[in-house]
Amino acid sequence: MENPLDFLLIQPIYLPLLSFFLNMVLLLILFVSWVYNKKVACENSDDFMAKRSTNMSSTFSKLVVMCCVSLSVFYSVLSLLSCVRWHSNVWTLFDLLLAALTWGTISMYLRGLYIDSHEQKLPYLLRVWWVFYFLISCYRLVVDFALYKKQELVSVHNVVSDLVGVCAGLLLCCSCLWKKGEEGETTTLLEEPFLSENEGCDDEVTTHFSKAGFLSLVSFSWMSPLVTLGNEKIIDSNDVPQVDSSDRAENLFRVFRSQLEWDDEAGWLKKFVYNSAAMSSVLLTAPSFISATAFGACVLLKIPLESGKILAALAIFQILQSPIYKLPETISMFVQVKVSLGRIASFLCLDDLEKDVVERLTYSEMALEVSNGCFSWDNSSSIPTLREVSFEVSHGMNVAVCGTVGSGKSSLLSSILGEVPKISGTVKVFGSKAYVAQSPWIQSGKVEDNILFGKPMEREWYQSVLEACCLNKDLELLPFHDQTVIGERGINLSGGQKQRIQIARALYQDADIYLFDDPFSAVDAHTGSHLFKEVILGVLKDKTVIYVTHQVEFLPEADLILVMKDGKITQAGRYNEILDSGTDFMELVGAHTDALATVDTYEQGCASSESTTNKEDKEAPKLEKDSGNKPRGQLVQQEEREKGKVGFTVYKKYMALAYGGAVIPIILLVQILFQVLDIGSNYWMTWVTPVSKDVEPPVSGFTLILVYVVLAIASSLCILVRTLLVSMTGFKMATELFTQMHLRVFRASMSFFDVTPMGRILNRASTDQSVVDLRLPGQFAYAAVAAINILGIMGVMIQVAWLVLIIFIPVVAASSWYRQYYISAARELARLAGISRSPLVHHFSETLSGVTTIRSFDQEPRFLSDIMKLSDCLSRLTFHSTGATEWLCFRLELLSTITFALSLVIVVSTPEGTVNPSFAGLAITYALNLNNLQSNLVWTLCELENKMISVERMLQYIDIPSEPSLVIESTRPEKSWPSRGEITISNLQVRYGPHLPMVLHGLTCTFPGGLKTGIVGRTGCGKSTLIQTLFRIVEPTAGEIRIDGIDILTIGLHDLRSRLSIIPQDPTMFEGTVRSNLDPLEEYSDDQIWEALDKCQLGDEVRKKELKLDSSVSENGQNWSVGQRQLVCLGRVLLKRSKVLVLDEATASVDTATDNLIQETLRQHFRDCTVITIAHRISSVIDSDMVLLLDQGLIKEHDSPGRLLEDKSSSFSKLVAEYTTSSESKFSRSC
Repeated sequence: MENPLDFLLIQPIYLPLLSFFLNMVLLLILFVSWVYNKKVACENSDDFMAKRSTNMSSTFSKLVVMCCVSLSVFYSVLSLLSCVRWHSNVWTLFDLLLAALTWGTISMYLRGLYIDSHEQKLPYLLRVWWVFYFLISCYRLVVDFALYKKQELVSVHNVVSDLVGVCAGLLLCCSCLWKKGEEGETTTLLEEPFLSENEGCDDEVTTHFSKAGFLSLVSFSWMSPLVTLGNEKIIDSNDVPQVDSSDRAENLFRVFRSQLEWDDEAGWLKKFVYNSAAMSSVLLTAPSFISATAFGACVLLKIPLESGKILAALAIFQILQSPIYKLPETISMFVQVKVSLGRIASFLCLDDLEKDVVERLTYSEMALEVSNGCFSWDNSSSIPTLREVSFEVSHGMNVAVCGTVGSGKSSLLSSILGEVPKISGTVKVFGSKAYVAQSPWIQSGKVEDNILFGKPMEREWYQSVLEACCLNKDLELLPFHDQTVIGERGINLSGGQKQRIQIARALYQDADIYLFDDPFSAVDAHTGSHLFKEVILGVLKDKTVIYVTHQVEFLPEADLILVMKDGKITQAGRYNEILDSGTDFMELVGAHTDALATVDTYEQGCASSESTTNKEDKEAPKLEKDSGNKPRGQLVQQEEREKGKVGFTVYKKYMALAYGGAVIPIILLVQILFQVLDIGSNYWMTWVTPVSKDVEPPVSGFTLILVYVVLAIASSLCILVRTLLVSMTGFKMATELFTQMHLRVFRASMSFFDVTPMGRILNRASTDQSVVDLRLPGQFAYAAVAAINILGIMGVMIQVAWLVLIIFIPVVAASSWYRQYYISAARELARLAGISRSPLVHHFSETLSGVTTIRSFDQEPRFLSDIMKLSDCLSRLTFHSTGATEWLCFRLELLSTITFALSLVIVVSTPEGTVNPSFAGLAITYALNLNNLQSNLVWTLCELENKMISVERMLQYIDIPSEPSLVIESTRPEKSWPSRGEITISNLQVRYGPHLPMVLHGLTCTFPGGLKTGIVGRTGCGKSTLIQTLFRIVEPTAGEIRIDGIDILTIGLHDLRSRLSIIPQDPTMFEGTVRSNLDPLEEYSDDQIWEALDKCQLGDEVRKKELKLDSSVSENGQNWSVGQRQLVCLGRVLLKRSKVLVLDEATASVDTATDNLIQETLRQHFRDCTVITIAHRISSVIDSDMVLLLDQGLIKEHDSPGRLLEDKSSSFSKLVAEYTTSSESKFSRSC
């Protein structure tokens, strides 16, 4: 029989020729490259010399060069010995000499590359050549071994040369992998500078994890310097290398601007799934290679292989496959649990609010006493937020707090509540507290529940509170009165209505001390006066009240006035006492007096004229009261959920997300091929191995192992391809699904956010997305693998004993019945669990946003109880869902055990001689895994349907209605539009939902271009709704709005909104810096930004900060006062300079002096623009060219302020008269 090693041999003379030829080619290429580099270096001599001055310090680079030099010396010595002693043939001698020359040239080339050019990357040419060198060396060593097996003479120096070549080639190939991904790096890999603590250096060394090569990652060599240092001393933070510059905190905002944050997450997810795929393929193929190694060792050691031993080994290897595969997953799970518990423990170990910040007294003559108080939100700041604060408040006193924007008024109230860390001093409080925040915090739920706030209903007191807060008329307009469900953040209420509900909540608590943070800024003058009279001076006349206000007219009634500036109380006393004692309070009063004088000037100028008021006092069309047959529903509805089995359409849409589903059949074919190869390899081993030692094997041991290894490699390649395709397809599906969902959510109309709590969106974007990212691809793959494996096993068993079908068919039927029986309940449990998670997330986020209010009312136990109830609801459903799964698993395992036992009985009962014993053993070997596969398949199919509910829920949001197109090419306006800024409104009707009442009832008016129009009216009359309709945040139900003759409904939203500017009622600041909030697109210079800040009265405040324009802004601008946030929004519009500007209560939270300066700034810089101002301060709209007065969604009056004031019967005239009379009367009483 011909030796199986013969095929490996070629004529030995050809090997030196091949090596000689490759060396010659490499030398030629290196010479050309050297000449080119010299030419470039001469052209850039300055840079060249600068780089040359840097020494080559990389240990790794030195190692590579030394390896090349050593090979050059080795081949030189070998060629000398071959010439002098061994007298080798001429081609071998030439090959050795040329190899010595080549390696010497390579070493010189690399040295020049590293030192002269300061390059740290290995050229691709050398990488390829080293791989070829390694393969040729391995091949020559195999030839030497083959010749030795043929008992032919083999030269010792050839063997030594080949062995050295293999080792050196392996080292250099490792260098190829090690250096991969480090192109362009000029730092060292494993040197002491790696641990440099000089963070300010330009050549700062950072961690190599993000760019480490394959072997460095696998071996964690990038951690070696740090581990070594840890053995030498205790590591502190300065010893830990910096993260890569792209991952540093200061660059995150730029990263966010350049690309969506999820792109970065998607990159890490892609790395994770592909690494998991590679690891899975290695672990799944491990048993095959272990068995090949074991069988090969038996052949080499001449241990006889018998079918019994082979089958026993194969059975053990199959049993080990699952534990080996799941071991890394289990370790990873433990690590994740440890990390999660560590993070939770770290959070729980954070400092709580100090309980001794505020001393609660059981009895005291004083309701509140602050002595030498010093408070700071940031303990590291050298300037405290509040300092030298001392005052006393007796029971029943009214205390007013006033001051300019950012003076510390809100922080003073927060310090009384114990929210601000105390540096020194004492705060003593007697009695319960109630707090009304400057930015209204409204819970999602009924109006009644927001007012009661956990207290039992007392109907008489409840009605008194509603009357005092002027809420009865507002409740009559709501579809279900006080049972109307308020959307998230009070989305279906106006700012004034939210503020009054807050005040009602505080009143209903019947507390001892009331803290109001600017409660009158969000309501109109009439309502503000009513609230002050009925609440502060009425219901709370015997209570201790501390209120922050910018309305100077409410100060004379106070028993004590605290004037604040720069975190200090500069003046304290009654109105008359402090009026002449300092300049700070005089400035505030003077600004208010000037505003009143402006109003008086308008009134006096119109006193002698005749009334020509242009009233729009049309009779209101019948409201929804006359439409009792129309269905009306709550704004926020129960979360929708599908019922019954997950439809085939869901599976189809999901699979079509990746390449139209074309990869799915390829994955199935690859898995089928793997199954055939796997069975074939085991079939081969049982066929060629003898039953006993006495039987001659049909093939040699070498052939047996060779065929088995080839089949094992082929099946391993199939596994690798399958896992990569599954990972690629799963990643593609997940990213496509997320992209489509998030684009739909971002493009959804505002009505969607009005009726959808944030918790529902976050639940889909987090929990459901995590399932789609990490669980679904594996579930699909395992279901396919298990089904194909079962079919393969049944094929083998049927070949041995077809009677197995008699058992298998009823067992499959029973398993299917159990699955159907289980899935009906499990599917709904999974859906309910998904839905119950949303209220928990929403309640938690809502609680965090209102934590100050909750603590001030001592409502922590109630909210904690609510969270526990929601958590129990989720746990209950999750527990029963898991219990149902275990219920199914137990029954499937029982069925599988019965199937295996009966199959064994049938195989053993087969008459002797009917079946080859080896094949029977093979069938039993496969049957060992049948019970596990069968139960896992049914369980996986059930779990798959449960997980597909996440896809089903995400697809619901892919189908939500979108806003109209951003750009409509056929109707794009000119770049100069709007040139005049004239706004014409015709029969405008607006409602927030299909079955909700109308908010605007047929408005018709014109805002002339280049003029300033003020919109006034009672809170809830539709002012903000009109502005939202102008920006198409809310689409009109009927009618039209034209700007310079163009219907805004016919153009794209981007073209519309980009040409308008607005300062919204609720000012918004984004996490980042002052610069990024003013100029997010980096369109303006620093000088222009500073100019805008000075104009909006924020320049001095920003200059005080250490980082100036780069000063940080926290989430939602929480480290800035509400007034400062409004001024930042003003700065944005000053930079943009649009032709149409809308001010929606733009200066509600600033003092009168600042308001006057801002109004003057607007008059100067928007003189030729159309300015629409919604304001409750009469002084902010009295100098407008036109005034529009709304009442219950109707235009009641629309004319110039002068004409409206001429008619003493007009509503605007009465509003102004009430405002001036109220203010003047209070001032007169105080004098």
